[in-house]
Amino acid sequence: MSVVRLEHLTKTFPGGTTAVDDLTLTIDDGEFLVLVGPSGCGKSTVLRMIAGLEAVSGGAVSIDDEDVTDWPPKLRDIAMVFQNYALYPHMTVQENMGFALKLRHMDKAEASEKVNDTAGLLGLSTLLDRKPAALSGGQRQRVAMGRALVRRPRVFLLDEPLSNLDAKLRVSMRAELSRLHQRYRITTVYVTHDQVEAMTLGDRIAVLDRGRLQQVGTPDELYREPANRFVAGFMGSPSMNFATVDLGGDAGRVTVRLAGREFEVPAALRRRPGLARYLGSAVVMGLRPAAFAPATSAEVAALRVVPLGVESLGDEKHVLFRPPRAIAAAGDEPGGEDIPVAVDEADDIELWTAKVSQQTAVSIGEPIGLSVDLREAYFFDPVGGEAIPLQRDIAATAIAA
Repeated sequence: MSVVRLEHLTKTFPGGTTAVDDLTLTIDDGEFLVLVGPSGCGKSTVLRMIAGLEAVSGGAVSIDDEDVTDWPPKLRDIAMVFQNYALYPHMTVQENMGFALKLRHMDKAEASEKVNDTAGLLGLSTLLDRKPAALSGGQRQRVAMGRALVRRPRVFLLDEPLSNLDAKLRVSMRAELSRLHQRYRITTVYVTHDQVEAMTLGDRIAVLDRGRLQQVGTPDELYREPANRFVAGFMGSPSMNFATVDLGGDAGRVTVRLAGREFEVPAALRRRPGLARYLGSAVVMGLRPAAFAPATSAEVAALRVVPLGVESLGDEKHVLFRPPRAIAAAGDEPGGEDIPVAVDEADDIELWTAKVSQQTAVSIGEPIGLSVDLREAYFFDPVGGEAIPLQRDIAATAIAA
């Protein structure tokens, strides 16, 4: 097990494209760190620089306080699992898993014992004589992981290893990865664009966007207290809903206007003192889909929306509708109902999503009232996108809960 440090790591490709921009990050001994972000954010490039497969344009990579920036891959004692498995098609499972040990000139009996032990752990004992073409996708992925594990490397790198598997198999393989990590505690860096994988696997998560580190923390920290609008929108499924709203009120009462109606934000300044400087001006508000609920007839302060889509997921439904500002503009009065079911792509409107129970009666085109819990609202600077944070004592209580 080892500590990996990335100090001001930069990668610029010919032509001037900067894939990684001044990244400083420490992966602790035995930690499972997930690098997550949208396609093209630089996460795989970071992994390849740690492995030595990609030359570094600037900065340094160190393992256990040794600068390995210019070391060739074979000297770094790192094992990597790729998205496409990268198995040798002419070799059996046993030969694939034992190939790295053969290159080390390990005694055949010892190498065979290591391969058999790892194969038993991964449920591959009955497949050792098969070649990759005779294996399923999940079995090939386990062979790729076994080939890396059998070496007991200092650092384990995984580049979107589950993306080629079906949904059910991904769930079981996530559990397998967690179990293996708990057993071996090898320092692991895992790359994915799937925030569900990141939330379920990582001890900590590092979020990248356009080559720059946005935030690093535990899954709970990133979900409950995102550092900026990008992290807030990326972490969580469905993603957070955003609207630019006018912040009104005074030191005792803070309000926002949605769909032509005024809503009070409970204990806003006590919870987020930084909101004080935005009173009387615009601010970006974020609401997670779980902040909505079907409104009762007694709830006057509710949004009246027309669903443009309804996704039934078994135990819950996702209701898709136009953002509040679009709702207000569509009708003649606050919360008006004159909203087309079809969405004009030229409008470039990102639909909002509300989570409701499976029992909620909701249909496309049929107006529905939604109450909104503004205690769950997030706020961001409208220019830079930085989050307006909770008070520390409140944030700590929320995370502990």
